[in-house]
Amino acid sequence: MIYVLYAIVFVICIYTGRHYFFTLNRLFGFQRHPYIDIDTADWPPVTVLVAAHNEEKVIANVLSALMTVKYPEDKMLVVPVNDRSTDRTREIIDQFVEEFPGRIRPFHRTAGKGGKAAALKDAMELVDTEVILIFDADYIPGAGLIKQLVAPFFDLEVGGVMGRVVPLNAGTNLLTRLLDLERSGGYQVDQQARMNLRLVPQHGGTVAGVRLSALREIGGWNENSLTEDTDLTYRLLLNGWKTAYQNRSECYEEVPENWPVRIKQIMRWAKGHNQAMVTYSLRLLLGKHRATLRERIDGTLLLGVYVMAPVTLVGWALALGVFYQGVAPLHGVIALLSLTAYAALGNLAAFFEIAAASRLDGTCKRICLLPFLILGFAVSIFSASRAAVSQVSDLVTGAEFHWDKTERFRKVL
Repeated sequence: MIYVLYAIVFVICIYTGRHYFFTLNRLFGFQRHPYIDIDTADWPPVTVLVAAHNEEKVIANVLSALMTVKYPEDKMLVVPVNDRSTDRTREIIDQFVEEFPGRIRPFHRTAGKGGKAAALKDAMELVDTEVILIFDADYIPGAGLIKQLVAPFFDLEVGGVMGRVVPLNAGTNLLTRLLDLERSGGYQVDQQARMNLRLVPQHGGTVAGVRLSALREIGGWNENSLTEDTDLTYRLLLNGWKTAYQNRSECYEEVPENWPVRIKQIMRWAKGHNQAMVTYSLRLLLGKHRATLRERIDGTLLLGVYVMAPVTLVGWALALGVFYQGVAPLHGVIALLSLTAYAALGNLAAFFEIAAASRLDGTCKRICLLPFLILGFAVSIFSASRAAVSQVSDLVTGAEFHWDKTERFRKVL
């Protein structure tokens, strides 16, 4: 039991050091923004896919925003991917098609496998441009965002691009404020640090782009994945393509406004991430491909972030068991301190990261909310652990693949 405990402590210390290292790099290291200043160019044709399933509350907002972006109209086609919606989504999309003839070409999917990746895969029959951008229906892009996401594709090594996600409903309640802090730490610090250090910025399933030739080379979207963005990140990496992160390219999303919806979201992300971990971790770490050593190590650690939740819970139980049994009290104390520094009542490493992100954003007053993140992290740890247990159970029972859509809270226009 002692050996298992210390193995867990060792892994947790690695992740703790990773948080601190990324934060220090973001605060004091060289910052890489290689494509952000490209404003005038011979812009390539681009197809913008907007994933939508029962999105009557939000679909009009994203389509309206896309119709006003600063990109040559004759070079941008918007394809709303209406995946088997049963509400007014199709009606709203068709109204925009009539209002903006030639600029929007809808893809109304009425059958097929469930899930965003399957819908995007089917919609590819309408795509013939080398650059593809992807947005979820609840996102609102700024006027200059399309150019900023397209610019990295002038670099022929870039296969994927990811912009920064910022909550637009951050002021709604305590949960949305906490999610605003988490997003800030994840993008402003984590993603940008990995870009700075030439590690593995994660491709997102929204506010993102992919090169058509790269997508075809890796076999298209994986319709069996719960998190098609994580899956795409690793298949691009294993095939020698780079993913670029654009920290200054902000897009605005609607985050969950109640805890049940947030828990479902965490569980879906955890299951998809764990699915990618099982599929790609050994290939990435030990396989023959063009990824650098630093990319192999960082990519493997990134794959393990959600499995750290059940590992941490097991570590807590073992540390308390050792401590209260009195067999080796010093071992228990050391283990408890290490576990707490990573993800217990202090969560010091992640707090440090989020506090730094607030400082970089120029919104230091948000730091007052840091103590409340204890609640958010506790929910995340238990939700991700529940997801892992559910995944093992589904594997044993042979339960079918299920994709949960995140509920929207915006009022219908």
